[in-house]
Amino acid sequence: MSQQSAPVPKKPPEKERGCGAILRSAAPFETEDRTVNYMAASNGFVGEATSGGVSRSDFPDGFVFGVATSAYQVEGAASEDGRGDSIWDVFTKTQGNIKDGSNGDVAADQYHRYMEDVELIANLGFQAYRFSISWSRIFPDGLGEKVNEKGVAYYNNLIDFLLKKGIQPFVTLYHWDLPSKLNESEGGWLRENIVEYFAMYAETCFARFGDRVKHWITINEPLQTAINSYSIGIFAPGRRDNPYKEPYIAGHYQILAHAAAVRVYRKKFKAAQGGEIGLVVDCEWAEPFSDKVQDKFAAARRLDFQLGWFLDPIYYGDYPAVMRERLGDNLPKFSERDKELLRNSLDFIGLNHYTSRLIAHSSVTEEGPHYQVQEMERIDKWQGGELIGERAASEWLYDVPWGIRKVLNYIAQKYKHPPIYITENGMDDEEDETASIDGFLNDEKRIKYFRGYLSAIAQAIRDGVDVRGYFAWSLLDNFEWAQGYSKRFGIVYVDFKNGLTRHPKSSAIWFSQFLKDKAIFPVTTEQNT
Repeated sequence: MSQQSAPVPKKPPEKERGCGAILRSAAPFETEDRTVNYMAASNGFVGEATSGGVSRSDFPDGFVFGVATSAYQVEGAASEDGRGDSIWDVFTKTQGNIKDGSNGDVAADQYHRYMEDVELIANLGFQAYRFSISWSRIFPDGLGEKVNEKGVAYYNNLIDFLLKKGIQPFVTLYHWDLPSKLNESEGGWLRENIVEYFAMYAETCFARFGDRVKHWITINEPLQTAINSYSIGIFAPGRRDNPYKEPYIAGHYQILAHAAAVRVYRKKFKAAQGGEIGLVVDCEWAEPFSDKVQDKFAAARRLDFQLGWFLDPIYYGDYPAVMRERLGDNLPKFSERDKELLRNSLDFIGLNHYTSRLIAHSSVTEEGPHYQVQEMERIDKWQGGELIGERAASEWLYDVPWGIRKVLNYIAQKYKHPPIYITENGMDDEEDETASIDGFLNDEKRIKYFRGYLSAIAQAIRDGVDVRGYFAWSLLDNFEWAQGYSKRFGIVYVDFKNGLTRHPKSSAIWFSQFLKDKAIFPVTTEQNT
């Protein structure tokens, strides 16, 4: 449906704002007994917003606060010490693929500046650092024929220095940078043998780093790889040849690769190393556009096509019924052996959450096949043209803190109350070469964003959701994929034109005070938290 033809959404009345409103009224989702619905997830909710402040003491003892990055976005050193090309090294060299024509050859140069960055993390008071390992820095060809010892040495040094500074490493094995040779010669995520190659790579990482790493993430946001890399083609390797089938093949083998890595860890390493291992999924909360039943079902479908796609096979043995019905033979099938491999193959869920959208039923959309098959429209405005939340620099990112509370309660109810880490949450500023550094350092809008989302997470914990940690995205301004360096997500400013110097922004100082339990500021919520 076009924006012009859509019904005008109305804000819920005051007493119906917040999680309870959607949870009481939305369509049912599929579970084992097919009886659980959004209403069940509303138990224990306080419908009204919580005003006042948020502080460290609002979170349980042992709750982990950290910052996050990924290898290709910050490391640089693309051709140093034996590293092989990743698909992003190849993709960024094609003119037109990246908004500003840039690449990650140098990025924020963390490969050479990791000690400086770890000192920053420690000085700000964070307890954990989530980073990813570059697969092609460990196996330059991706095939596992020979370990690159210099790559191993780099990550050993990073991990050891983190621990020296009292910072826990949370390590992601795959954050989108597939070895190029593995893609070109073996078909990448479109061939079943990728499962074996990933398990081999994961085993090497467990063996080399697992004596010190106690928190592992297999794959980051498999949905984004499936859609952006194999349907829309805006991410490496840039495929858009068969958008009706390839994204679901890529998603399928990512799920199986995750489960294969978990099996290796549990069988060979967990008993001795004592760590935990999980999967990171991403989700925009889907708020029904109106009280119409069609819109409520469309919102439920939207969640199934985000979370259900990757979590249902692990918890319930298959993809959501709505995906099977709508995708037919384009959606691969799991064998009984696959189902056994997948069953309960995680110790925690990592959730990357940035924003929320209003969802309306629509049989016509200007978006691609993946959205067309869902028969839904993503909408960003309430009645009278008011935005769902203040927009950040990216066109898709709105400040909607109440959405994260709803997502967390949804996951808790549908997936048997798993431990959850918020593995990414943040907002961006637009790069402006004419602006002064001071303009970027005074990032009050980002402070407001973090304050609101942390307040909503604290409320979800009071609702009974088992949230165990929070990672701000990102530690540093970095290479933002197809957007290049045109977007800045960091709480630390990186001066890309003057020696890559680091300058903590106001948000970094705010976090430092917050972690000392001094950040008591009012939280303003428009729709609800």
